[in-house]
Amino acid sequence: MSRTVPGPLAKLAGAGALAAFASVVVAAPAQAAPDYSHADTNFAGTQIEAHEGIHGSPLTSRADVADQTLGHDVSGHQGPVDWGAAAGGGAKFTYVKATEGTGFVNPQYAQQYDGAHAAGLIRGAYHFARPDVSSGAAQADYFIANGGGWRGDGTTLPGALDIEYNPYGDPCYGKNPADMTAWIADFTRTYLAKAHRSALIYTSTTWWKTCTGNANGFGNTNPLWLARYGPEVGELPAGWDKQSIWQFARGGGLPGDQNYYNGPIGRVQALAKGQAAQAA
Repeated sequence: MSRTVPGPLAKLAGAGALAAFASVVVAAPAQAAPDYSHADTNFAGTQIEAHEGIHGSPLTSRADVADQTLGHDVSGHQGPVDWGAAAGGGAKFTYVKATEGTGFVNPQYAQQYDGAHAAGLIRGAYHFARPDVSSGAAQADYFIANGGGWRGDGTTLPGALDIEYNPYGDPCYGKNPADMTAWIADFTRTYLAKAHRSALIYTSTTWWKTCTGNANGFGNTNPLWLARYGPEVGELPAGWDKQSIWQFARGGGLPGDQNYYNGPIGRVQALAKGQAAQAA
């Protein structure tokens, strides 16, 4: 029985075809770079206001205002902050946006974060979450590397995770509730392991219900910083029986957003000092 043996030219042609096929298989499609086009103007609550609106402001005659400590939060879009004026206006604490995702650092961060400290305010940093661009762990690392850590100097608040509606598309960043909850846990676990403090979680009750399915697993570990622009705090997300900070207004007597810490200044100082964390 005879058989045909491929000649040298046929072998070369076959090899070329295989090489061409391999190059097609190996070459991965180029991925678009993450969109940070709104990063300069994204700050805590921009998307909450856009989706949920403003329903008034707290009643300044409320009996419990005396038991609240006034503060505020700022970000790069405001430019340099007059911290002397903020302190003179009654601010006792502040949060400053440090980072977004794994590709943006607030260009005003040093002036804002260090300036608040120089003016005598207790200050902390927050991270604008982008679950669509990288893992929670990667973003916690990026946040810490770019100013979001904590130190036990008595004037530094633990970092905060700002998790709210996506300014670039789907409100839940394309994640189902289980995946979103896992992403938040990835961030908070990493932050605790690296910074040795539990991060605050900044969010709104409506977003939390929509995008995490009202997950109840963070209330015992991560203090709540709640955004709601109305006369009262209102319903809290599942798992928390109180808020640590209430962001109650988009503007007012202090630069940026207006906040109450839920307790006297001694409570703010205790959170900054983190005695329990240091003892542990």
